[in-house]
Amino acid sequence: MKIGIVCYPTYGGSGVVATELGLGLAKKGHEVHFITYKRPARLTTFHSNVFYHEVSTEDYPLFEYTPYDTALASKLVDVVKFENLDLLHVHYAIPHAAVAYMAKKILLSEGRYVPVITTLHGTDITLVGSNNAFAPVVAFSINKSDGVTAVSESLKQQTYDYFDIHNDIRVIHNFIDFERFRKVNKDHFKKAIAPNGERILVHVSNFRKVKRVEDVIHIFQKVYQRIPSKLMLIGDGPERHNLEELCRKLGLCHETRFLGKQDAVEELLAVSDLFIMPSQAESFGLAALEAMACEVPVISSNAGGLPEVNIHGKTGYLSDVGDVEDMARNAIHILENDNVLREFRTNALEQARRFDIDNILPQYEAYYEEVVKMAVY
Repeated sequence: MKIGIVCYPTYGGSGVVATELGLGLAKKGHEVHFITYKRPARLTTFHSNVFYHEVSTEDYPLFEYTPYDTALASKLVDVVKFENLDLLHVHYAIPHAAVAYMAKKILLSEGRYVPVITTLHGTDITLVGSNNAFAPVVAFSINKSDGVTAVSESLKQQTYDYFDIHNDIRVIHNFIDFERFRKVNKDHFKKAIAPNGERILVHVSNFRKVKRVEDVIHIFQKVYQRIPSKLMLIGDGPERHNLEELCRKLGLCHETRFLGKQDAVEELLAVSDLFIMPSQAESFGLAALEAMACEVPVISSNAGGLPEVNIHGKTGYLSDVGDVEDMARNAIHILENDNVLREFRTNALEQARRFDIDNILPQYEAYYEEVVKMAVY
């Protein structure tokens, strides 16, 4: 099958999932075309049946803002026609689902029909659910898609709650590639970060308010008072300056490392003992799943799709959003006993295997076939 994938080419969850999905499909023999404004962050090596089509975003003097939607629609029409695509799979509702509908109508006027599948990832639903400026377009685009998927049961229900959706939404969970995310021996990293055998806590995100990274630091402070430990903060974003100030205020600068964005995050997860994700909202919790694949138990909030990933009392613990005291107690319980930590590590890996890409890819392939067969021309 020839598949066009549209996504945001960033380090965010939707772009990561879209890229890894495309690469996985290519390994299975499908021809995959990525269509976006720059090369996706994880599209780093050559594959004979993977193609990248860049959408021009040059500025025009007439426009205050670059008309990306129009440029993307034109590029979609071009790629579908000349690469003879069977399907468009667009990730993130805004603006991709709406743009794909426009491209589909243009192609239909020329006697060419291409079905569109829209995958909902989270903030495209949760942030616009209360924004009347976007809601009509989001609902229309979802209803006009030939197929719709969501990455968790929680996100599916939120979509139905926020919008008047008539389309069926299929839940296909996010996935993990165990060729990349697995525990390997990186003792030299561990000794560099924790030279005296301290426990290593880790957090990975884009440092936005919704991630509540300040809670990570407060949790770590409480753990550090009981157990010798270090904290790794991986990522970057608008809250970084405030987080650095908080570390200085609490006297944790020497125990905390701000590592910025990391391409090889799996190597850092491999030396970690506990992953902290206290988010206010998470449609799925991909970063937590990546940690679990590396045998790292998770302390998280119970927001959104996290309970579908992190099993309370088995792979880690769930707490109410903002309950730093409970999260710290649970973290200490796991970290203070080697046998307990070992059990949680084993359980985390076992749960992560449920989301192996080899289990999830066939679900997408079957859905593609179903949508192409049932598409209304």
